[in-house]
Amino acid sequence: MKKHILENDKNYIWHPFTNIKKSKQPIVISSANNDKLIDIDGKEYLDLISSWWVNIHGHSKKEIIESIAEQSKLLDQVVFADLTHEPAVKLAKKLSEILPGDLNRIFYSDNGSTSVEIAMKVCYQFWFNQGIKKNQFAALTGGYHGDTLGAMSVGFSSGFYEPFSDLVIDTHFLPYPENYRGNNSVEEKEIYSLSEADKIIDKFGKDLIAIIIEPLIQGASGMKICRPEFLNALVKKFKQNNILVIFDEVMTGFGRTGKMFATDYLNIIPDVICLAKSITGGYLPLAATIFTETIHNQFIDLDISKSFLHGHSFTANPIACSAANTSIELFGKENTFSKIEQIQKLHHEGLELIDKNPAVSKVRMIGTISAFDLSILDVNYGSDVSNLIKECFLEKGYIMRPLGKTLYLMPPYCISTTTLQKAYEDIDMVIKKFSKEVL
Repeated sequence: MKKHILENDKNYIWHPFTNIKKSKQPIVISSANNDKLIDIDGKEYLDLISSWWVNIHGHSKKEIIESIAEQSKLLDQVVFADLTHEPAVKLAKKLSEILPGDLNRIFYSDNGSTSVEIAMKVCYQFWFNQGIKKNQFAALTGGYHGDTLGAMSVGFSSGFYEPFSDLVIDTHFLPYPENYRGNNSVEEKEIYSLSEADKIIDKFGKDLIAIIIEPLIQGASGMKICRPEFLNALVKKFKQNNILVIFDEVMTGFGRTGKMFATDYLNIIPDVICLAKSITGGYLPLAATIFTETIHNQFIDLDISKSFLHGHSFTANPIACSAANTSIELFGKENTFSKIEQIQKLHHEGLELIDKNPAVSKVRMIGTISAFDLSILDVNYGSDVSNLIKECFLEKGYIMRPLGKTLYLMPPYCISTTTLQKAYEDIDMVIKKFSKEVL
């Protein structure tokens, strides 16, 4: 069976974010439970990245599985134009209730990239419908917002998209004042970034549709964290200059930063929020882009050209919406934020251990996400050294995917105290061994 699967994988599958020439034979995962993935040979792996940041309550969660099964019996799929259904309406109401301000107009799609793409298109048309021509965006250097053309444009500085440089939308990038333990220059960097924002606004403000931001932490570019104080000041500048603000909470939503949304740390509300990944608990593809009433009102017109003519076949899929409703309900039923608080405590303790390693630098954390750099390395995403580190962790039974020289932990909320403590001990040992034997 294993041999057959691997042969067919090699012959037919094109894996994402993978160097085809250098990639090794993949591990065949056959099942999962709680915080563990189990391969076809029965070996267990601790899922320290929540299966690409999506699984929050753990694998094979009984309540979510049952909600999927029950909804499948009632309504599996239906066109979401002119028709509606209870799971989608219920979810929209839930999202409106847990999001701040008047962020209560929900447009469904099926993944993070399209959620961002929808945000960008709606913001562009928001101005267009008023007879105002704007054609540029602003973003923070290093941000990653997805792999569709619009999302690539505002994430071009992340370094993933060089082949597509002739296709992207004009975007102005601000320096990102990352913060970490022991950083004594963060305020200076924040002042500089805010001054650069002033310059961009002064020069291009009339052409700027919106600024898009991963609030508090940039994911794919290396789990870089900024301070809420900086973000409040930055957002305020753009709002005062009548420029829309989009928060990409595809990764940060649903408890990852210690609050339900990263937005909850701020005193200024964005005009748009993008959600995906863990919205269903990580069980099915679903995304939502949420707008204020002010934006939504610009699309209410008898002229069809002023409608938002956009949609996807699986928009608001009933089964996915049902899974999302159950996932959100679990936060209350299982006192999920107490689990999140415990993970934060364990991250703090674990990073105290890791920080003693001379090979480690820029130790940082927020909520259930911890990260640090291997200071002795100067490697890019997917490099030989980065892949070698990944292999070292796989041998020890840990699923980790280094972002260049950055190692990070983002476990599901069901992880136990002893399991996470041991993980940090093993990670420390792997780094020490790797530093001595390989470098």
